[in-house]
Amino acid sequence: MLSPVTDAAAATAPISNDPTQLLRQAENVEPSNHAVFNELMARLDKVSGRLSPQQKLHLRYLSARRLAFAGNYAAALPALTALADQTTDPVLAFRASANVVDLLVAQSRYEEAFVRLNPLLDQLPKMKENDVRIQGLTATAQLYTEAGQYDASIRYADQLIKESIDAQSACRGWFLKSDALFESGSPQLSADQLHDGTEACGKAGDTLFALSFQYLLASFDVRQGRLDSAIRLLQASYPKVLRAGFPPQVAEFESTLAKVHLKRDEPVLAAKFANQALATNANRPYSESTARAYHVLYEVANRDGDDRAALANLEKFVVTNDGYMDRLSAKALAYQIVEQKVLVKKLQVEELDKKNKLLGMQGELDRKEVETGRLYILLLLLVLASIGLWAYRIKRSQLKFMKLARRDGLTGIFNRQHFVNEAERLLHYCRKSGRDACLVLLDLDHFKQVNDNHGHAVGDRVLRRAVEACQKHLRSTDLFGRLGGEEFGMLLPECGLEQVLQRVEQMRLAVARVPAGEAGSGVVVSASFGVAAAASSGYELRQLMTDADDALYRAKREGRNRVSLFDSRRIQPNVV
Repeated sequence: MLSPVTDAAAATAPISNDPTQLLRQAENVEPSNHAVFNELMARLDKVSGRLSPQQKLHLRYLSARRLAFAGNYAAALPALTALADQTTDPVLAFRASANVVDLLVAQSRYEEAFVRLNPLLDQLPKMKENDVRIQGLTATAQLYTEAGQYDASIRYADQLIKESIDAQSACRGWFLKSDALFESGSPQLSADQLHDGTEACGKAGDTLFALSFQYLLASFDVRQGRLDSAIRLLQASYPKVLRAGFPPQVAEFESTLAKVHLKRDEPVLAAKFANQALATNANRPYSESTARAYHVLYEVANRDGDDRAALANLEKFVVTNDGYMDRLSAKALAYQIVEQKVLVKKLQVEELDKKNKLLGMQGELDRKEVETGRLYILLLLLVLASIGLWAYRIKRSQLKFMKLARRDGLTGIFNRQHFVNEAERLLHYCRKSGRDACLVLLDLDHFKQVNDNHGHAVGDRVLRRAVEACQKHLRSTDLFGRLGGEEFGMLLPECGLEQVLQRVEQMRLAVARVPAGEAGSGVVVSASFGVAAAASSGYELRQLMTDADDALYRAKREGRNRVSLFDSRRIQPNVV
């Protein structure tokens, strides 16, 4: 969750035309308060010519926050990272860094988030402004909860509560502390413990953290079996959550409403909210709320005796839950990797200190040469063993992390390096066994225009749906990888050339029918394909890719949206 600094007065105070006042008001209002925030940003845009260089940097920061809240992480993260690394204003750099940590967590880039967190914590004691410290403490507590380090999260949440000077900050601290206790399953969390948080969040208004605290109370009631109380809390807050419009929070409410309605034997309502949660989470397939929604749909279908629907939803639940668990593992692994790197540095410093002490003891070696020599050897062996052990553990953790990085983050297919490695291995097998193999390169036509005219969100959706369209015509033994940007590669083993050309033509037609969704209405999608066969180009991947690339660019030159075969034989397509 992003960590805006909230101020209830900002939502009701008259909107000034003074740039300094406008910046302060925009900083203090949540982006979820769309009307006020957008009005402030519009006025700032009008007076941007009167802003000082420092005020323009502040406006860039606010614009990046607006992009982040809207879910446009691809645009927001580089902007915030540049501000954090380049600005000379320590307060603005701290704010931007806190938001960078939030966005890295949202994109499952946990190791980078922890690397960013360490200098943020180093700067925290130097920050004197209360709202800036609250923002830093919030980002820290949230990241530690995500990584399963609940004791650390509770420690920072307690500090946040202690430093709170308004209801919004206190609500945030009580939510983060209660959430860490809830996730850890601690017996310390009870109705009495939740009382202070309930009181603080009741005064905070309909902020994101106040609504999240209501969700936490409902989840606690569900765990305690108080379904009637849980449904009342969820139903009372759900309209406010919809107005706030933060998709992850909306999906949590909807999936939990589905779960509670199912427990209350209300399958129609359960299925309704489960489907709404899936629609809300369309861009977040591997999340706890998505897995919860699929499980509810499985239970509903199972009760209705619809075996086919039950099986389909169970399979989706298993895939989604596995993906969610992989994300949890990645969080813990990232924390361990960064912690181990810090420990190794500390160990190296300690060993240097030991060596300095040994040098200081050189004068005593004349009297105790044998005893000291043996002690020195023993210490040296212990040092080497310790360094070797830590190096082994770090290497093992890195290897595990690398296994998680073989897929393209956007499309879910192989990334370039893993595709090349697997393709070379498969071609070696085909050469030894005398089997056919064909390499196909495809490139989406005029894709840059899609990004320029409709935005990167539509462009990303086009890439994902084009990949899905092609996957329907691939076998489990075929390789499919993203080579870069809008270019993809396929290796089809044990498949004759005529059959390959037929399947590639089907893919071309399927890509041309790809819908871009509501935001991309009017987008025309097509792809050009280049095919090279091992029978004519050999089994070396480099040569196959060169020949397929030649065929691909011939298809581009001849008008795009077609399939071209290396050595001048190609299918004459019906251009869409």
